[in-house]
Amino acid sequence: MRRREFITLLGSTAAAWPLRAWAQQPAMPTIGFMGALTASGRESQIAAFHQGLKEAGYKQGRNIAIETRWAEGHFDRLPAMAAELVQRQVALIVVFTTPAGLAAKAATSTIPIVLLTGDPVGTGLVASLARPGGNITGMSFMVPESHGKCVELLRDMLSSVRRIGVVLNGADPSKKQILEQIQIAGQTTGIEIAPIVTVSGNSEHDAAFATMKNEQANAVVLHASLPFAPVADLALKYRLPAATSLRQFAEAGGLISFGAVETDLWRRSAFIVRKILQGSKPADLPIEQPTKFELLLNLKTAKALHLTVPPALLDRADEVIE
Repeated sequence: MRRREFITLLGSTAAAWPLRAWAQQPAMPTIGFMGALTASGRESQIAAFHQGLKEAGYKQGRNIAIETRWAEGHFDRLPAMAAELVQRQVALIVVFTTPAGLAAKAATSTIPIVLLTGDPVGTGLVASLARPGGNITGMSFMVPESHGKCVELLRDMLSSVRRIGVVLNGADPSKKQILEQIQIAGQTTGIEIAPIVTVSGNSEHDAAFATMKNEQANAVVLHASLPFAPVADLALKYRLPAATSLRQFAEAGGLISFGAVETDLWRRSAFIVRKILQGSKPADLPIEQPTKFELLLNLKTAKALHLTVPPALLDRADEVIE
């Protein structure tokens, strides 16, 4: 073969090889993400999830794609959102909150689902934490237990508290488990849990707080899936000390929040995503539980309610908002 012919052949091969190699590369996996609530106020959690993906070796747009859907509190939208992600044949679906998890579970029994929910066993999402079974694994926030802890914290804040009301989100299937834990805490502390009001929409929130006041509740525990800013405003309007498991509630003006450090769970969920993308079966991956909890106190709200925060409770707080 002449030298010129050899160089020409080599050049043609070099030009053609990258095209063939590119064609053999696997398609970029797409993660579906469903949240039943809103992205507003959850920027730190979302950033933690992306940080976790980065630590796990993934970056959006480079070697992974993400399809995101937020229901903005309209839980009736979730089935259609889940069906759309299934139709797009995503590699897996990450879900935030129990309603989103139930919608995804109803939509597919084959696409892996990674939970970010409060009580996956109690709400029927998985068979057990150790052996979730099926196509589901993920993280438990231990939300019902955190709501029960809120009763104890309100007692520690208000030594004279005798009656604590509850406002539940009727659209959230976790309400039963949450109420059970609140009532257990009431029995333990000797506090009456009443009144108990279930709301089905934003228009009913004001009336729920009016009921709390009219029935002489000394304080109130709020379901964490209620919109945190509006209920924080209503608690202040009706001069009711209030607590829930969501830190955004205290940041928005609520008196007390106690719950798992959500940024930690969102970051850790990214490593579950990696395991599944690398071939692990969700049924073989135990549901993980939180290892860090945080107590937030809003001193500005305490002053507005003419409350003095006991020094012992102040010392226990992980964060004080002034």
